[in-house]
Amino acid sequence: MSKTFSKITEQDSNYRHLEKMSTAELLKSINSEDQSVPLAVEKQIPSIEKLVDVIVEQLKIGGRLFYIGAGTSGRLGILDASECPPTFGVSPEMVNGIIAGGDKAIRKAVEHAEDDFEQAWKDLQTHNINSADVVVGIAASGSTPYVVGGLSRCQLENIVTGCMVCNPNTDISKVSDYPIEVIVGPEFLTGSSRMKAGTAQKLTLNMISTSVMIKLGRVKDNKMVDMQLSNDKLKQRGSSLISKALGISDQKAIELLKQHGSVRKAIEHETHQ
Repeated sequence: MSKTFSKITEQDSNYRHLEKMSTAELLKSINSEDQSVPLAVEKQIPSIEKLVDVIVEQLKIGGRLFYIGAGTSGRLGILDASECPPTFGVSPEMVNGIIAGGDKAIRKAVEHAEDDFEQAWKDLQTHNINSADVVVGIAASGSTPYVVGGLSRCQLENIVTGCMVCNPNTDISKVSDYPIEVIVGPEFLTGSSRMKAGTAQKLTLNMISTSVMIKLGRVKDNKMVDMQLSNDKLKQRGSSLISKALGISDQKAIELLKQHGSVRKAIEHETHQ
C-alpha cells in the first residue's frame, strides 16, 4: 500500500481566536511554536547529510547547486545562494537561487507562476544546466507544480535532485533523489507557511550551504578566510581574524590585509615565512 500525502502545513492551528489574544499572548505562543522547529530539523540530519555529501561531490567536479522554489521558499533559496559569494568567496555561479515568476517575484507575488509545470526546466536551461549540477526543490507544501516539474525533468536528464519540504510523502519527495522532510506541524496562523515551515527551510539551508563550503575548504579553523572584503565592516572583521590567527597587533593585521587582499592569503603567507 502506498503512503498517502497529507498536507500537515495546511491543518488548522492549535490556537483559536487569535484576534482576542493580548500582544504578550501572541508573541509567547508564536515563540513556543518556533521552539519546535530545530527539533524537527534535527530528525532530518541523516537525510541532510546525504544531500550535503552529494552536493560536495558534484561541486568538486565543476558542478553547481541550484535551488528552485516559489514564493517564500523561492526567496529563501535566493537568500542562501546570494550569501555564499560574500561569505565564502566563491563564484556567484556556484550556488544559484531561481524563483517562479523571475526576479520580480522576489518582492511581489506573481500570479499563477508556481502553477506552471514546465517553467522551472526552462529557467534552468538558461543556466545551461547539466548532469554535473545538483537541483534542490524547496516547497513547504511539497506539491508546487513549478518545483515538481523542474525536478521531474532533471531526473529524466540524469541531474541529481534533492528537496526540502514540510509534509510527508509529497509529490516533490517522489521526484527527489535526496528528499528532506522537516515536519513542523500546523502553523500558528493556519496555512501561513512563511512561519515555522519558512524557519525550518532557513535552518536547513544554513546547514547545507555552510557544511558544503566547509567541506570544499572555504573555511580555516572556524574562520571565514575567503569572505569578500566589500565594505569597511568586513575589512575590520578580516583584519581582526588575521590578528587573532597570527597573534599580532591590529595595525599589523590591517597592513597585511592591505598587502595580500584576503584573509586566507595573509595568514598563509605569514605562517609559511
